Amino acid sequence: MNNKKDYFTLISTRVLLVVFLIFLLFPVYWMISTSFKDNSVLFKIPPEWIPQNPTIKNYVKLLSENYFLTYYKNSFIVSGGATVLTMFVAMFAGYGFSRFRFRAKNLIMLLILSTQMFPVVSLLISLYTMYKNYGLLNNRFGLVLAMTTASLPFSILMIKGFFDDISIHLEEAARIDGCGRFGILWRIIFPLAKPGFLAVGIYTFLLAWDDLLYSITLVNKDELRTLPSGISMRYMGEFAYDWANVMTVCVTATIPVLILFMFLQRYMVAGLTAGAVKG
Repeated sequence: MNNKKDYFTLISTRVLLVVFLIFLLFPVYWMISTSFKDNSVLFKIPPEWIPQNPTIKNYVKLLSENYFLTYYKNSFIVSGGATVLTMFVAMFAGYGFSRFRFRAKNLIMLLILSTQMFPVVSLLISLYTMYKNYGLLNNRFGLVLAMTTASLPFSILMIKGFFDDISIHLEEAARIDGCGRFGILWRIIFPLAKPGFLAVGIYTFLLAWDDLLYSITLVNKDELRTLPSGISMRYMGEFAYDWANVMTVCVTATIPVLILFMFLQRYMVAGLTAGAVKG
């Protein structure tokens, strides 16, 4: 009786998982299949679940447009710059919170994390005014700073969790051998916490790559737009959408993130777990 019950539970669980997986993956499939269709068949009833006459003209058209390649380049510059800057700052901040004792350390950490509670929209007005006064509007470096600021609180918490897992006795032994603080950080702590740095890098890159609000508010020159703002401003019209072209853009924009996540997802999971359980 128990064997039958266990077998039924196993089958039911797998069926539910398959249904849930189909539910999650269907929008991705529909996006990809739509990119290979002509606009004339997108509104057919019943719809074409599988493209009857697939075409690559949408991709040919897209890759021949200079402004799309410009958006792609800007996204890589902003995301890469924010990733490097965030990893550098988070390394020193996380190490300080992990290793040094100072007054109100927990309160300061709480205040840093509390900045994540504010919606981005509530910060944009004051941020726009500040950027205007300092000449950072329509500037890639300004966008890099904004994305670094947005990703730093959680990144500091994440990397601090990895530093907390490294025994302090290793540093004491290195100090006895004459190694200085920065030498300890670069030669011992950094290699041991490499998965944490990769997790911070992945998190920051994904956040910057998908950003819309900062990029569409702080940049209004078309040649400086990133992919999300470029897609929303150029490919999505006020009264009509070229859905096949929009889906083609979305598929192309998703490829770098998909590749990054496929190869480095274990570091992302490890970073999220460490950051979640450490105080």
